[in-house]
Amino acid sequence: MTSKDFQTFLEKYPAYKQTESIDALRKKDYARLDDAEHIYLDYTGGGIYAESQIQKHQKLLRDHVFGNPHSSNPTSLAATHLVESAREYILKFFNADPDEYLAIFTSNASSALKLVGESYPFPNGRYLLTFDNHNSVNGIREFAHARGAEVTYIPVILPEMRVDASQLSLELARPSTAGHNLFAFPAQSNFSSVKHPLEWIELAHSHGWDVLLDAAAFVPTNKLDLSKVKPDFVPISFYKIFGYPTGLGALIARKSALAKLHRPWFAGGTITVASVQGDKYYLADGAAAFEDGTLDYLNIPALEIGLRHIESIGYDVISERVKTLTGWMLENLTTMKHSNGEPLVRLFGPTSSEGRGGAVTVNFYDKNGKAFDHRFIESEANKVNISLRTGCFCNPGAGEVALGISRVELDVCFTRPEHEDKMSIDDFRLCIDGKSSGAVRISVGMVTNFNDVQSLLMFAKGLLS
Repeated sequence: MTSKDFQTFLEKYPAYKQTESIDALRKKDYARLDDAEHIYLDYTGGGIYAESQIQKHQKLLRDHVFGNPHSSNPTSLAATHLVESAREYILKFFNADPDEYLAIFTSNASSALKLVGESYPFPNGRYLLTFDNHNSVNGIREFAHARGAEVTYIPVILPEMRVDASQLSLELARPSTAGHNLFAFPAQSNFSSVKHPLEWIELAHSHGWDVLLDAAAFVPTNKLDLSKVKPDFVPISFYKIFGYPTGLGALIARKSALAKLHRPWFAGGTITVASVQGDKYYLADGAAAFEDGTLDYLNIPALEIGLRHIESIGYDVISERVKTLTGWMLENLTTMKHSNGEPLVRLFGPTSSEGRGGAVTVNFYDKNGKAFDHRFIESEANKVNISLRTGCFCNPGAGEVALGISRVELDVCFTRPEHEDKMSIDDFRLCIDGKSSGAVRISVGMVTNFNDVQSLLMFAKGLLS
């Protein structure tokens, strides 16, 4: 980085100066990034934890004795108190009325989504979802298909990969009158980083739909205020917000919507009474009915520590930093050209920092317009200690649109006899006739700084010829 580069950046993005508190925080709480010369640009894949989070959690464990919460002895009660405190703080963090919402602990956003899918009353209903959903949202369609529900996808349209709003309006206006209706979309796409309008929630409600809002990619850098928007189901993974602990998520659910769900089994912790001889069981009330077995009671207190850490920084500051650095990256990457004028990158998603998050998804091309294999880009980035992500990011619908893979090609591929039960990624690449099977995702986050982005841009310049 040169001081001239930084000055040019500040002239174009003066709001970056308002986020200087993050630079001080990075030196104090994230020093290992610079000490080890890491260029971490995979925040959509996972957040980075602060040293202070670890220290506070370790002190809590060192200073107390906690037991399995499923009892009323002193150590159990101590654990129960911290678990319930974290549960309450999650609702407070998202400004969710505890009379209206419940926080159900899960192992991640995917397990929160599975809870909805396996329990939702799909018979004679509809499942409507956008093309750019994560696979864990796509997977719910298997429960819907198995129970006879109609499954409909709403396309996203190039170049910005936003949803066809007219088609969405048409589909929302025709819910099933014979069953229940579930509409699922990401608040922010983990592929294109498009932020979809949260106004869709109330529009869907007005037509009688329940709404599943996948907030996993949104909440690391944006405030979700559940007093202003009222989705029925909100799955989240906490490691994506503040890095530690992994293996914990939540389903934040409206109590009225939760009452529609019927679990297909019961487990330890989910019941009040179960009988072997009587062949009967009674589910517990509220969150306990959806939390299987013993909760991760030693790590759950770390969630409150992490949420308080984010609050101490402030979403306004985090969002501004992400917005300014993303704008600079987009501006510079999309203007890079080879000596013959051929562009270096093709962007999948919005070209400006408005209406989008901090993930920039591209493919790199040589001077003849041939795409570099995304795996090659990752291997070259690894050599200079840049962590980015390649592939389709568990988002096949967005990937198929971005990479120009047609329905006809997919039908031919999937109906071959040798692909009836099994398909490798190499088989798939052969099927799509040499088209790129993935992309490169560069995602900035809470403690990204200007030097990180400049390092990425220097790496990109090294691909020019």
